[in-house]
Amino acid sequence: MVNVSIHRVTYIITLTMMCAITGCSMFSKHHEDYAVAMPEDQPGTRPVTGGIYQVNRDVALFENPIAGRVGDILTVHLVESTTASKKSSTNTKKASNGSIGVTNIFGRTPTIKGVNPLQAGMADSSDFTGEGNSAQSNSLAGDITVTVAKRYSNGNLLIRGQKWLTLNQGQEYVRIQGLVRQADVQPDNTVVSTKVANAVISYGGQGALADANAKGWLARFFDSPLTPF
Repeated sequence: MVNVSIHRVTYIITLTMMCAITGCSMFSKHHEDYAVAMPEDQPGTRPVTGGIYQVNRDVALFENPIAGRVGDILTVHLVESTTASKKSSTNTKKASNGSIGVTNIFGRTPTIKGVNPLQAGMADSSDFTGEGNSAQSNSLAGDITVTVAKRYSNGNLLIRGQKWLTLNQGQEYVRIQGLVRQADVQPDNTVVSTKVANAVISYGGQGALADANAKGWLARFFDSPLTPF
């Protein structure tokens, strides 16, 4: 019974560590936060034929047919590019010397074998040199078509969407969410990603290639701050 209990405790601890380190990053194929926003259903009406205007067919005569309502579709041009660099250097040096003692007693210098036992000296020196250099650059280009999830009173649009590509050795996805001014939407119903406020853009993948480029949970544990060495 004791051995069985120890094995169970060990299994639970190991499973807990795996979830804590990996962050339980298993996610569904289509993230619910980026689901397609659908317009509200209109009550059923009798179809009318033969006229220019028909119920439930919203065609503005004096506006461009651009996205502006919940469920409308627009295309985002991804033109993200960032570059950052940082360099630091520190150099400090310090040295000090001192002596203390008695050099004369009744007019004579005390010595034992040519050394004054009542005199002592001390010295201290320190030297530190530090240098750091960091550089990072990222770029993302492409197109993704999203839907309007919400329209605010000031006319701004909350857009979000995702695109999944199934390749030979796995799947890749692009996700985006943010706020867009309707005035920034072009007549062809497109907007550049640099015009998206509070943008959250994600690019990643799943499959054999993504797994091969990721460390295992045990390797990530030894790279984490929890490692005592």
